[in-house]
Amino acid sequence: MSRWRPPPIKSTALITAAGMSKLQQELDDLWHKQRPEVVRALAAAAAEGDRSENAEYTYRKKQLGGIDRRVRYLSKRIPTLHIAGEEPPSSTAVFFGARVVLKDATGECYEYRIVGPDEIDIRQGWISIDAPLTRALLKHHRGDEIKVTLPSGHHTYTIVTISYLGPPMHKSPQIAPGNAT
Repeated sequence: MSRWRPPPIKSTALITAAGMSKLQQELDDLWHKQRPEVVRALAAAAAEGDRSENAEYTYRKKQLGGIDRRVRYLSKRIPTLHIAGEEPPSSTAVFFGARVVLKDATGECYEYRIVGPDEIDIRQGWISIDAPLTRALLKHHRGDEIKVTLPSGHHTYTIVTISYLGPPMHKSPQIAPGNAT
């Protein structure tokens, strides 16, 4: 068995202004707050003597490695991202940044917000523009029926509402099974 793996699928380099701010804040926090604290704790653990049986030293080394990996990723990813404009080409169709309410065949409604792959938050109903459901929704209008194949099978949804500004349309978003990508 070889170690070769196909290259990962490139994700869309779009992000909202709030998402970009959050990533930059995370990078700043990792570099200026968390990393120095871990380095100090690592130095203190190393000063205790025998490192081969020092659990604190091993833990801090792994923690530092995780922080450095995330810093490296964010340092490379942030410059490649493009902040999407607030206004879509058409406010009556589904584009990046839209809040969409869908109704399935049973009458159950689901709310999603279309965001960049770096902003996904399933609890809030934020799904990636690269998700199969989102790809099926793009450029469709209110009242359109879409058919999509998801990991959970074939589904048909009707677009109930589309909005771009303001708070979520429902207090607690519902996520349809198999759509959380």
